[in-house]
Amino acid sequence: MAKTLVVAEKPSVGKDIARVLGCRERGEGCLMGEKYIVTWAIGHLVSLCEPDELDEQYKRWSYQTLPILPQSIPLKVLPATRTQYGIVSGLMNGKETDSVICATDAGREGELIFRYIYEKCGCRKPITRLWISSMTDEAIQEGFQNIRPGADYDGLYRSAVCRSQADWLVGMNATRAFTLRYDTLLSVGRVQTPTLAILVKRHQEIAAFKPEGFCTLTASFEDYEGQWFRDGLDPDTHIPDKAQAEAISTQVRGQTGRVLSAETTRKKEPPPQLYDLTSLQRDANRYLNFTADKTLKLAQSLYETHKALTYPRTDSRYLPDDMIPRVVQAMRLLPESYQKLVPGAMPQGKLPVTKRVFDAGKVTDHHALLPTTRRADLSKMSPEERQLWDLVVRRMLAAFYPPCEYDATRVITQVGEHTFRTTGRVVLQNGWRDVQPLEVMPRKRKSKDESEDKALPPLQAGDTRTVTKADVKEDMTKPPAQHTDASLLLAMENAGKELEDEALREQMKGSGIGTPATRAAIIERLVQVGYVQRKGKTLLATPKGIALIGIMPAEIASPETTGRWEKALDEITTGKQDPARFMEGIRKLSAFLVRYARENQQPANFPEDARRRKFRAQQAQRRVSQAQAVEGVRCPLCGQGKVLEGDRSFFCSRLAEGCAFTLWKNALTRGGGPELNARVVALLLTHRAVRGSTGTVALTANGCVAFFPQGQEHPSVQRSLRWEKGGNA
Repeated sequence: MAKTLVVAEKPSVGKDIARVLGCRERGEGCLMGEKYIVTWAIGHLVSLCEPDELDEQYKRWSYQTLPILPQSIPLKVLPATRTQYGIVSGLMNGKETDSVICATDAGREGELIFRYIYEKCGCRKPITRLWISSMTDEAIQEGFQNIRPGADYDGLYRSAVCRSQADWLVGMNATRAFTLRYDTLLSVGRVQTPTLAILVKRHQEIAAFKPEGFCTLTASFEDYEGQWFRDGLDPDTHIPDKAQAEAISTQVRGQTGRVLSAETTRKKEPPPQLYDLTSLQRDANRYLNFTADKTLKLAQSLYETHKALTYPRTDSRYLPDDMIPRVVQAMRLLPESYQKLVPGAMPQGKLPVTKRVFDAGKVTDHHALLPTTRRADLSKMSPEERQLWDLVVRRMLAAFYPPCEYDATRVITQVGEHTFRTTGRVVLQNGWRDVQPLEVMPRKRKSKDESEDKALPPLQAGDTRTVTKADVKEDMTKPPAQHTDASLLLAMENAGKELEDEALREQMKGSGIGTPATRAAIIERLVQVGYVQRKGKTLLATPKGIALIGIMPAEIASPETTGRWEKALDEITTGKQDPARFMEGIRKLSAFLVRYARENQQPANFPEDARRRKFRAQQAQRRVSQAQAVEGVRCPLCGQGKVLEGDRSFFCSRLAEGCAFTLWKNALTRGGGPELNARVVALLLTHRAVRGSTGTVALTANGCVAFFPQGQEHPSVQRSLRWEKGGNA
């Protein structure tokens, strides 16, 4: 009997699917049942080939082989998971399999993992797609009842391939080109470099910032206070000179103030939207001190292991209308400790339905993050998993609570020629703020007119008060804050623009840097390669990262440009963008970056990290072990090591200790001189000059080796002994 092969992304997910499908018979790397065989990848089993796997010439990094622009990049099986690939390939092409279900993670990367395996296997059997947003048994069963044609996701696959190949082309070419240009290993990427640029820009803003002193003046009007302000300036409460502030204080103290206006406005603060992954990562960083990467791993565990969270790698903050019953069920199945909060979210037992939450047109591949309709067992979660799950639960409840309502009062009091502003706020209904204690979720200041949570006495225009005291406070302007995971994620989501407004952020969807699924890995990659370091909660660009951005063109360092590439990838998914046109642009960018690196004359000083020093030391030791000593000749630079002969140059036996003496064999050939050999070098370094039939090779006073053609007083060519790294090679 023919069977259907189900390919999951991970063993744990595969085993959950197998249990639901009744596949209980164990096979090698799979589980079998009457109708289905369930197997799994272990993440990526197949990837794009490396350049040196395309052609031997790419093994040596050289400008002559750049740019590397193959029309197609073949796939290879990853050595570490070759055994599992063989199992999956055998099952895909096996006689008992008549069709294949893609059950990898329901997103761009999951689609790529499956399709690359399918393509590398040479499989031609029909494929369908399992697309689910939670790992509960009910969700898996429903997913198999609503299995989709694989062709429905061809656009997603095309987008994934373009993303994969674009990162390969830009990364391979730019990394090699800039590494060759600056003689230090420089990792350059289509997405990581503009992310680094955001951090470097903040570093530069802070470095350029010059603090300025200012004063503020607060007057006490018997039963309320007011702050001096000047209309039309921002910040309008700053008095630049202390003497001026003291003078105003003296002028108003003891005088009568008259209320010019007293306005009270009823305001509503709407509940927050549901979480997508990026907003969850930001809040987890602010309130729980989790890095973006840690939040993603915890969320993935809550999704896969505990079945307590819907698919976490989502970029949507909305739900389709058919989710209403599931939200109600999820609320009713919450642990007892949350049940006292549920009635506020479901007044009269009904869920409020608004476009702020339910909007199918704004649901992308997956809906917003929610707890699942499975009763959660908090005792099986780690403390950190419980904390993160609590954030998601409270956000779900808060989204359906009424707005926070309050009266905002603004009073303007005049004392002589000076004006003072007083603001107050009286909360009438906490609304959604009852779900989260204020100390956990502090209220954002909406404006300077809502800065204080305190009631004011009843005031109206014409009322008078005496100024009982007027206090001057000295302060300094502050630089922009260093980025944290939270603020960097926000800047990445909005292509460098830190937009706090939720509506504006929604308009930027699809044009940020990276995707919700990849942003955490991008940040961790920058830390790993030494461009960024963590200091407490802050992310700081290192000297190496700052130097890198200093030599990068805007075409690769601009967050806005990268945001446009990401937008194009989204449009490829929906069929609005031609993949060939996108890739042509990437090829042009890759060629431009090589050309730019080769022609760039901008100097840069890259600090050598420990990994690079170790690599150089290993290379040096290998060169020394493979070289022959030039008999009886000491290094002219350090005076301690021996002169060794390698394949293309002469160098010091203390190369690994840092001696930079180098003399290339072909250093003089382009000027008509001879190619240097051991005999000539021994004579040269012993007697400082060697005469031959065509001229003289000599050491000059400024530390160069030079060739003087027969009968000429001036050298036709000379090269430094100390720093000439390539000669004419």
